[in-house]
Amino acid sequence: MQLSELFTQATGKPAGEQTSLTASGSNRRYFRIWSEDKQVTLIGVEGTSHDENHAFLMMAAHFAGQELNVPRVLAVSEDEMLYVQEDLGNTLLFDYIAEGRKTGVFCEREKVMLRKTIRALARFQLKAAENFDFNVCYPQPEFNLRSIRWDLNYFKYCFLKATGLEFQEDKLENEFERLAYILLQQKQMNAFMYRDFQSRNVMVVESQKSKVESDRELEPYFIDFQGGRRGPIYYDVASFLWQAKANFHDELRHELIEEYLDELCKYIEVDKKEFYATLRHFVLFRTMQVLGAYGFRGYFEKKPHFLQSIPFAIENLRRLLKDAADDYPYLIEVLHEMTEMKQFKEVNVRKPLVVKAYSFSFKKGIPADDSGNGGGFVFDCRAVNNPGKYERYNHYTGMDEPVIKFLEEDGEIFPFLDAAYRLVDASVKRYKDRGFTSLMVSFGCTGGQHRSVYAAEKMAEHINEKFGVEVRLIHREQNVERTLPEKEK
Repeated sequence: MQLSELFTQATGKPAGEQTSLTASGSNRRYFRIWSEDKQVTLIGVEGTSHDENHAFLMMAAHFAGQELNVPRVLAVSEDEMLYVQEDLGNTLLFDYIAEGRKTGVFCEREKVMLRKTIRALARFQLKAAENFDFNVCYPQPEFNLRSIRWDLNYFKYCFLKATGLEFQEDKLENEFERLAYILLQQKQMNAFMYRDFQSRNVMVVESQKSKVESDRELEPYFIDFQGGRRGPIYYDVASFLWQAKANFHDELRHELIEEYLDELCKYIEVDKKEFYATLRHFVLFRTMQVLGAYGFRGYFEKKPHFLQSIPFAIENLRRLLKDAADDYPYLIEVLHEMTEMKQFKEVNVRKPLVVKAYSFSFKKGIPADDSGNGGGFVFDCRAVNNPGKYERYNHYTGMDEPVIKFLEEDGEIFPFLDAAYRLVDASVKRYKDRGFTSLMVSFGCTGGQHRSVYAAEKMAEHINEKFGVEVRLIHREQNVERTLPEKEK
């Protein structure tokens, strides 16, 4: 059976266009599928592990029955390797709070969504566990000693040893055992531990309750929970608030923990002092687990996205060690020494690459580069057939359908753009690999109205879609600016 057949089974409409979606750390493949009439979209999923797929499908059905905000699965193949689910759109919480993450200053709009998310987590952890058969969980039904050892060894072998740091393994193992003992004291709570609860696994979706635009309300929806199991609630709080690239400051973390506890108190009795005391052990454990994952995905699988995340996690660890208790003196000593190693001490947390795409008129000069880099690519569109020769296009720009249709039916613009794509793609890739933060791409034509505007639009969309980087689009002569936000790749 194909995903297109499942789409038709779920919607009663024939499937049309199908586009691949990015999955950062997963081997599953995701697709957005449109109906032929473009009226309906669903997300199609191809799994690689039957047990993992089965766990997700069982969880999704149970969580939907508990009226939790998760995507509804609408059709499944007999072997459970393919399924289609509702399309929740494109807005990850990670992208929704992008400005706050970059600056460390979160606006009220971002804070509102963070508060909603952390409150929804408390409800999710307890409601999801009600009458749920944890035996379907994959690869473990609960947070136990074996899973703790896996994660600590993940850190030791995939990250710590990869740094080249010398340490006494027996002394480290002794403190790993102590940490595991403390973590397991909390496992008796009957709660669903999401395990990878972070802003990339939360979608910001318009509430179905909103009837009119003026009453529009956004709600968090949870995705990619197939690694969940029975376990302590602290783990997910640590995962979310100490996510490497979240850039939450201590004051905001405290505010969000208080929001979480306020919601949690509606369901169970909570000792706040004990909660805070326990949480710090889980933050340390989760930080090491994340570094292990980054080491494996980056050093061994050679995935640059994870290597680029390591400085953020190291910086998180540095802050954590400033107030570290003396529960694990040798472990803390090793971690201190690790964060002071040359390869981490001299690497600043990388800022993401931002590409600026300009359209302009050659008559008014090439745009200045305000980044201080002296400029970038400049492409001359004047050899392409000009719609500006015809009076009927005088009041349109390259963003308007009549001009778009003219240029695309004429066809000269396509080989021009293909050549430009090849040149710019090579630079974007190298800039990302080398940690550069700014690239400028400009398109000029006679008046900066038709060909250059169209070309800048297409280049911006191409770069944003292919590389996921933020693109700031500036049509200088039209006094139009817009931003295509960073996507996780």
